Amino acid sequence: MEQYPTAVVADREVPYDPEQLRRIQEHPCFSEKACHAFGRMHLPVAPKCNIQCRYCIRDFDCVNESRPGVTSRVLTPQEALERVDEVLSKHHYIKVVAVAGPGEPLANEETFETLRLVGEKYPHLILCISTNGLLLPDRIEDLDRIGVTNITVTLNAVDPAIGEQIYDYVIYKGKRHEGLEAAQILLENQLRGIEEAVRRKKIVKVNTVLIPGINDRHVFDIARKIKSMGVFIHNVMPLIPQYKFAHIKPPTPEEKRAIQDELNKIIKQMRHCRQCRSDAIGRLGCDIQQEFEKGGKGS
Repeated sequence: MEQYPTAVVADREVPYDPEQLRRIQEHPCFSEKACHAFGRMHLPVAPKCNIQCRYCIRDFDCVNESRPGVTSRVLTPQEALERVDEVLSKHHYIKVVAVAGPGEPLANEETFETLRLVGEKYPHLILCISTNGLLLPDRIEDLDRIGVTNITVTLNAVDPAIGEQIYDYVIYKGKRHEGLEAAQILLENQLRGIEEAVRRKKIVKVNTVLIPGINDRHVFDIARKIKSMGVFIHNVMPLIPQYKFAHIKPPTPEEKRAIQDELNKIIKQMRHCRQCRSDAIGRLGCDIQQEFEKGGKGS
């Protein structure tokens, strides 16, 4: 009988089933082997955001820049479906459709409409979101209903005192929160959301932005916490110095690798991340979105 790997959740082994394994093996961000064979496309339908990170500036027209939050333009759900039609007609290696911005996917109803349309027309595709996690407990039922199976949560601290140094504010249930209160609300919701996502058999990846002098030692506490919750893989991304963290020198590739080597003793590390744009299409490191911006519908 074939043996499947297990996740350890609260010291209890929980086996992955064959369908969960497929969603790992065909997703280039969750499997390094998959990134050579399969591609993903990000649909930039979510411009609004509900938190302000001190390292984040969202730009809509930076054609030559590759980082989260960048897109050439924001699409409507119908335009996004038409782009999926066009891309799949030319590139059959695309296995994943995701919404990763340029803002916070769960703060935009267009995210849910887009993924519903794509999932209904292309049920074989893996549907994925990348989120800051603030609304994950509130929207996990909606994600479940439309068939989202892979979820990435950006979790930069599991100590609100450290989170307070990373976030300017959080807007939750119509109210703006700042300081330690904002960090506490965000962390509580992130952890509840991850817990519920794992319980619903979602494949969860955690992204952590490595910020020297702020969370570069704390990442080990993050790794231990998410490992205990059943997170599948951890992605440590070097800070891109901008906005209020423009003065911070980012970690060198060697420094990042050394930390990943230590973290890998705790939880599986993603080492092939390219910090993708929110309109990225193609294999990791081989993006082709400009092909569709120039010749695509409505451009």
